[in-house]
Amino acid sequence: MALPLLPGNSFNRNLGKEKFHKSQHFGYSNDISMLLGEEKPGIGGEPLLGQKPKPKFSVFPKGVGSNAPSWVAFDKQVLSFEAYFEEVVPLSREETRRIRHCKIYFYLEDDTIQVVEPQIKNSGIPQGTIIRRHRIPLPSPNDDQFYTVDDFNINMDIVFYSRFFKIVNCDEFTHNFLRKLGIRLNPPGSIPPDSYSTIRRKMKENMKPLRPYERTDTLKQFLEHDREVLRFYCFWDDTLSMFGDCRDLILHYFLADDTIEIIEIIPPNAGRDTVPVFLHRGKLPKDAPTEMYKPGEVTSRTVLNVFGPMGHGGRYILDNLKTGAVHQEFYKDCDLAVGVALNAWGRNIILCDCDEFTKNYYRTKYGIEDFAPVQYKAAPPQRTERKLPPYNGFGSEEDSLCSCLGLLPKPPQRDFKKFMEKDRNGLESNVLRFVAKLATDNPIDKERKFIISYFLCDDSVSVFEPPQRNSGIDGGKFLERCRVKKPGQELFKSELSDYFKAEDLFVGARVKFNDHNFILVDADEYVFNYMEKNANEFPMADIIAIISKLRSIAEPRPREIKQLFAANDPGNSTEMAYETFRNILVDISDKQLTEHQIMTIGRYYSVREKPEIDLNSLLALAHEQLKKKAFENFNKLCDAFKYNDREKNGSLSFRKTITICKAFKIPLEDDLLRAILHKYEENGDQVNYLKFTSGLNWRENPTRARQITPIKYDAQWSGENTSNVVKRVNFMRFLDDLFGLRE
Repeated sequence: MALPLLPGNSFNRNLGKEKFHKSQHFGYSNDISMLLGEEKPGIGGEPLLGQKPKPKFSVFPKGVGSNAPSWVAFDKQVLSFEAYFEEVVPLSREETRRIRHCKIYFYLEDDTIQVVEPQIKNSGIPQGTIIRRHRIPLPSPNDDQFYTVDDFNINMDIVFYSRFFKIVNCDEFTHNFLRKLGIRLNPPGSIPPDSYSTIRRKMKENMKPLRPYERTDTLKQFLEHDREVLRFYCFWDDTLSMFGDCRDLILHYFLADDTIEIIEIIPPNAGRDTVPVFLHRGKLPKDAPTEMYKPGEVTSRTVLNVFGPMGHGGRYILDNLKTGAVHQEFYKDCDLAVGVALNAWGRNIILCDCDEFTKNYYRTKYGIEDFAPVQYKAAPPQRTERKLPPYNGFGSEEDSLCSCLGLLPKPPQRDFKKFMEKDRNGLESNVLRFVAKLATDNPIDKERKFIISYFLCDDSVSVFEPPQRNSGIDGGKFLERCRVKKPGQELFKSELSDYFKAEDLFVGARVKFNDHNFILVDADEYVFNYMEKNANEFPMADIIAIISKLRSIAEPRPREIKQLFAANDPGNSTEMAYETFRNILVDISDKQLTEHQIMTIGRYYSVREKPEIDLNSLLALAHEQLKKKAFENFNKLCDAFKYNDREKNGSLSFRKTITICKAFKIPLEDDLLRAILHKYEENGDQVNYLKFTSGLNWRENPTRARQITPIKYDAQWSGENTSNVVKRVNFMRFLDDLFGLRE
């Protein structure tokens, strides 16, 4: 009998208790924070009424196994059990109970269970997932707990929601896993036979009479030879029929299914309708009948009516002897070869040639090597060469030629692509200008100077004579711009004349324009630059070909040539004046080098002074690029320099400075950045980063934009020397490239 709840009759349960905290909703499992749920204790961590404490550790000793959580350690690991359950079938004379097979899946990561019944065709029962995946509670009175892996074994009954399942077996993974857990497995059981399933199986077997099946495996052939087609070029001689002729055909043999397709090649203006195919794709019989078979006459199987009326109620079986079956032989790949005649439904088609794939196929499979084509066409008649009449002197040669090529004369077509590529574009004039003099004995004409302009867009030439004071000759246009023929050609001829090309003009060349002989003595800077950039088109400016030619000339006497250069350089400066260098080249080449080739060598090995770059110009260019990229992170850049300056002297090494600039991704080209850094170098390799940062800061220290004057095209050039005239030549580099050794 309990004491009444009166003052002085009840005990204080909090005596000696030290913890009065409210328990939290989360706990730790394998060092992972997890929601406790119904396992949450009461005040001070004491269990509530009816709450069973959960063991802190499993049956395995602490330290065995992995510390990873279960959803990581057992990810994608499932135990599979074979089971069945019985279902009562009332009001049926065939069966009283039914055995239903199922699979029980136990997911180790979260102790969830899923029951699936395999689907049976025409069962009439909803099958598939019987119990969806979730944690299943134990039967009462332990319905507050859930099934674990320890509750499973072979040859035992298990209850899911009041339904008994009999586990009879498991897979190999489940067997090994349970044995590692220390569970002693029972011997596997067997599923009892289902009477109704046995009746259904016998009925299904009786519905299929015993018959000899002819299995033809066409899938293997399709997978091995899909998209592989043999191609034969053939012809059909139809000249015996009225208005018939020889037809050119192409036969395609598809290796995937042994079908044949024939396509006709219809030449233009043949007068025949263009049809897609000559013979549709299909198997081609060797002995084609005179008439086509009727529908249903050719079948793969013969059906016999055993007894009963036609239609519903009759009994049929397959004819094992194939009485009345039509046997046909079809063309195979072994029947096709060059020179073989095919019977394509009464048409005699001869195979004349094949493509390369077909040749390799027959060479590999059948060892055939003879693929000589069959000549079935007569040789085409020799085409008579059309002779053009000679030029009559009216108009240009191209215009007169166009009047002979058609009834309706058309104007000659210009090379529009060349015109667009070589026409003047900005600072690119695409005009080669040379200084020329007349090759004459007249002392007055010897002093005359001419400017010969060659236009690359249309290969035309113009000659202009600059006016000279007190010469007695009025300067001006000497030759109108036009194409100039090369001398020594017949005037009235059928072929087109040859005109002067760009490669025919170079310094030192002798040209004849309208009975006037000119000697090209000089050219402007643009000519030399253009020829050197396009050395493959101008052999006179190809330095590699010139050095190779000079090496073949001077190879027998290298020591003598080196001594000659050394004698003309008393100061051992490895340099000499261009006039001296030119005279030596003329002597050692035995006058086999042209003046343009000598000038190309001098320009290649010339010594030219590099102009000093102004710091303000570099900063103006840098400010323009920094403004475009909106770079303003100069304060942080300066702080980074100061942080790396351990000695606090306001300077860093060049390598360290450029590394910091790269780290800040300053939007400047590498050459420009290095040139600016060299301007701020002090005491050798040290860069004054304070001045460098201040100079780059376009916000606080803006720089006036410099106006860069482009190189102008001087249309009134009268032959004066340019500013890039070669004055001195480094002959030692020349000798190294010529002979390969320095002495």
